[in-house]
Amino acid sequence: MGETRGLLGPADVRELAGRLGIRPTKTLGQNFVIDANTVRRIVRVAELSPEDVVLEVGPGLGSLTLALLPEVRRVVAVEIDPALAAELPATAAAREPDLAGRLEVVRADAMKITHVPGPAPTALVANLPYNVAVPVVLHLLAVLPSLRTALVMVQAEVADRMTAAPGGKIYGVPSVKLAWYGDARRAGAVGRAVFWPAPNVDSGLVAFTRRDRPPGAVSREEVFAVVDAAFAQRRKTLRAALAAWAGSPSAAEDALRAAGVDPRIRGEALDVAAFARIAEYGPSRREDHPQTP
Repeated sequence: MGETRGLLGPADVRELAGRLGIRPTKTLGQNFVIDANTVRRIVRVAELSPEDVVLEVGPGLGSLTLALLPEVRRVVAVEIDPALAAELPATAAAREPDLAGRLEVVRADAMKITHVPGPAPTALVANLPYNVAVPVVLHLLAVLPSLRTALVMVQAEVADRMTAAPGGKIYGVPSVKLAWYGDARRAGAVGRAVFWPAPNVDSGLVAFTRRDRPPGAVSREEVFAVVDAAFAQRRKTLRAALAAWAGSPSAAEDALRAAGVDPRIRGEALDVAAFARIAEYGPSRREDHPQTP
């Protein structure tokens, strides 16, 4: 691991925030990591290699960024806040002068980027606000196919939803859509005391590894349309929940039976491969299956 001299401690974080005029508030989801052991742990669990190009979303004051720089080839930090984006290169130059050249800061909204400058990123490592964590991860996996792994810190409840298996109460849209891209697992818990200000919720680490998409000719958009419809009304059977998507309850039943799925079950019983099979018999593909009304 790299030297610890460059990492930020509680006093450093507060001094930087004060100099920039930043007063973090819980309501805005501004929680800065102040514990060096936590960022070292995140980097260790991410299992990065010296050749990795890391995409970090929301680097804030740079606590995690400084821990990443010694371990990888390059860090591309995407920061939406102009003051934070402007300060991060100076922080890196002051604390890791020999490694600051590995950092590139991109001032942008992570939900709007479609590419990043330089070599293609191979790993996503980030501390994400819980209210945008799932949309950000799904967007980046969609637009940056070079991302092979991810390690994100999110609210514990969100981590549970992202990694849930079929059949449970918390299994839903985030679980299925993330499974389209690869395998996600819980990679540890994070307490509240490592943040400033301390949040009202616990956090968790989610590790992700991309794998080949489920078999079949359907697109991600077609599969996600089925997923959204299936979970829009969780209490309904799939025959009822997919009626609008298919055009009618009977058309939904036909598609489900053709896909080998019992129309009487609910969406939380299915894995992503089953949703992909259902999409193959959707309304836009009926010309490919003339036997389906």
